Amino acid sequence: MSERNFMTLQFASRSENESFARVTVAAFFSQLDPTLDELTDLKTVVSEAVTNAIIHGYDNRPDGIVTIHAEMDDDTVYLTIEDQGAGIEDLEQAKQPLFTSKPELERSGMGFTIMENFMDEIEVKTAVGAGTKITMKKRIESKKALFN
Repeated sequence: MSERNFMTLQFASRSENESFARVTVAAFFSQLDPTLDELTDLKTVVSEAVTNAIIHGYDNRPDGIVTIHAEMDDDTVYLTIEDQGAGIEDLEQAKQPLFTSKPELERSGMGFTIMENFMDEIEVKTAVGAGTKITMKKRIESKKALFN
C-alpha cells in the first residue's frame, strides 16, 4: 500500500476560478493515469461543486473562500469541496434532479445528481449560515493502478 498523496487549494469565490480549480484537480489526479472518461468525470464534479459554492453558497460574492482538498491512495481519489457560505436549507430538496434555487440564472439543477452519478460515494454536510462541505470518493480503474 502506498502512502497517501494530497493537496489543498483555496481561492476566492469568483466564477473565473472554477476552470482553474477543475484543471488543477485534474492535473493532480493525473498521476494515477486515469482514463479520459474518469478524468472528465472528476473535472465535471469539481466544476459542479465549485459552481454551487460560488452561486449558491456565496451568492456570487467574490469575498468568499472555496477550499478543495484532494487526496489519493493507491487507486482511489478523495475530494472535498467546502465553503463557509449560506448553507442549504433543505438538502433533500436540493438533491432532487432539476431543482434550482436560482431559476433566473437558467441553472439546470443537476449538480448533485451529476456528482452522485460520477462518483462512487458522496456525502454532503451543510448548516444554514455556516456553509457546505461535499466529500466524494472514486476508484480509478487505470492501467497504472491495476499494476501497482
